[in-house]
Amino acid sequence: MITVNIIGGLGNQMFQYAFGYAISKENSIKIKLDIRGFDAYNLRDYELGLFNIEENSELEPVYGFLLNQLNGKNNTPLMKISRKALRGLLKFAKFYYQEKKEFAFDKDVFSVKIDTYFHGYWQNEKYFKKYRKELLEIFTLKTIHSKTIEYQQQIIKSEAVSLHIRRGDYVTDTHTNSVHGTCDVRYYKRAVMEVLKSKKQAHFFIFSDDLDWAKDNLNFIENKTFVRLESDIPDHEEMYLMSQCKYNIIANSSFSWWGAWLNQNSDKKVIAPKKWFNGSVLNPKDLIPNSWVRL
Repeated sequence: MITVNIIGGLGNQMFQYAFGYAISKENSIKIKLDIRGFDAYNLRDYELGLFNIEENSELEPVYGFLLNQLNGKNNTPLMKISRKALRGLLKFAKFYYQEKKEFAFDKDVFSVKIDTYFHGYWQNEKYFKKYRKELLEIFTLKTIHSKTIEYQQQIIKSEAVSLHIRRGDYVTDTHTNSVHGTCDVRYYKRAVMEVLKSKKQAHFFIFSDDLDWAKDNLNFIENKTFVRLESDIPDHEEMYLMSQCKYNIIANSSFSWWGAWLNQNSDKKVIAPKKWFNGSVLNPKDLIPNSWVRL
């Protein structure tokens, strides 16, 4: 059996699940999801339950108090030091597997010899590309709201291109902004021009957590629709609508990454930003599939 720690936003949770699913299939073993971190995680909730997650994904705690400390609510300097020390100690525990390097593919994860607990984000398609067909089935929604269906009908009747703008905590939270930054208007102008080279009749469906900013800054796009779903409709349905478009322009966001990855259009084009992070400490080159265009 393997256990995968699930934490972060919807896109991160999908990476973690897809990673665990692939390992479970490669080794013919069961997968469990550890979601205890959300008990003390104020930014996001566990969101995979709206998908067709397999029955053998049992949502129950494992490995007790020790691992609870890794996702604790207390973020004092002393607690941060304690967590760092705990991760250092866990490296010597045979059951615990910490992601070695973000975005870089690690083939050793598939050599499971004992019950193993995996902790990381695992944002690399190479882990689960082999199981794309199965994951496309798993990451389908159990229910879809009528407003979403209305937008879907508009999308399938046009040369639809999704354009996603991620702002939110990328702007308002100082630490998050220092790590991620945001895609600027120049990126979106270049991306739109790239699309129009091959799709003259493209209609752009704009998705954003800050539609006011989008309306103020996307005047250069002629044919566009701003997608606004009610607040009680889960984010999953925006991702679903992105996946229904023929082309995708994504932000530096795992959410729109999945909207593009779930797109099953045979001749799709996905445009992604070269600059995924501020600074040069994190290198996301393995995050973007080779078939996608980076601008």
